[in-house]
Amino acid sequence: METPLTPRISLEQWRCLVAVVEEGGYAQAAARLHKSQSSVSYSVQKLESVLDIKAFVIEGRRAVLTRAGEMLYRRARQLLEDAAGLEVAARKASAGWEAEIAIAVEVLFPTWLLLGCLDDFGRESPQTRVELYETVIGGAPEALEQGRVDLAITPHVPRGFVGEMLPRPAQVIPVAHPDHPLHQLGREVSLRDLRQHRHLVVRDTGSQRTSKTTTVEVTRRWTLTNMATSIGAACRGYGFAWLPKEKILAELESGLLKPLPIRGGSARSIPLYLIFADRDAPGPGALRLAEIIRAKLQEPGVGT
Repeated sequence: METPLTPRISLEQWRCLVAVVEEGGYAQAAARLHKSQSSVSYSVQKLESVLDIKAFVIEGRRAVLTRAGEMLYRRARQLLEDAAGLEVAARKASAGWEAEIAIAVEVLFPTWLLLGCLDDFGRESPQTRVELYETVIGGAPEALEQGRVDLAITPHVPRGFVGEMLPRPAQVIPVAHPDHPLHQLGREVSLRDLRQHRHLVVRDTGSQRTSKTTTVEVTRRWTLTNMATSIGAACRGYGFAWLPKEKILAELESGLLKPLPIRGGSARSIPLYLIFADRDAPGPGALRLAEIIRAKLQEPGVGT
């Protein structure tokens, strides 16, 4: 008598089922899996026979899922993802520290602090390469979801992930050049005032871009590729912008930028989260880098 711990369906059979669903037919699935169409068809038929269930019905030239097939597909995808994750975890456990760590970091996070953390990590593990993605809004969550990074620092925790709130939020303030018309009003600035001037925003680096980069809905707006360009444009009086205070300290001190007295309050605190791509089995290098980041943020006088 077989027990539940002795599966009768192989991972390869489940892989064939998933491929047929996602590719829309047996021929397309065969091409994706680099198999013959007959072997893919046999694998799915064997699966249906063993489970005594009909996963597909043929409509025209397409294989269409039955209701039972939809359930099998969902569970099969999860099974394959879990199996792949187990293999990755096993490789990490056997290989020691990772040869490469990829990290996505929201541009709101202090660059000088991040570089200091990477330098500290590099002294401990000089052979580990680091790939850094500097992201805006949806870029870091997307990198996590696509498996392109090992960890991320972002204000947005994507669905299915768990974020650890970092101890210090980012401080974002509205600024403009001292000669900008908004500073000549001689009073608190209202939303109506802002709508009459150009808003400088940094483009969302995620592929599914939204309007979240827009702090105020205005007719006149420049959407720029990176933070440095936005800061430079504001310093030249081309518009107003909400910018991370930590990144414009020199401009504020030199007088190139001046905080705008927005009615109802100017500064905004934005929580940042540290997120592992695989919270169940992060690599030792990723764990150590996260420890360094936490410790650096806890040091006296460190803020964002």
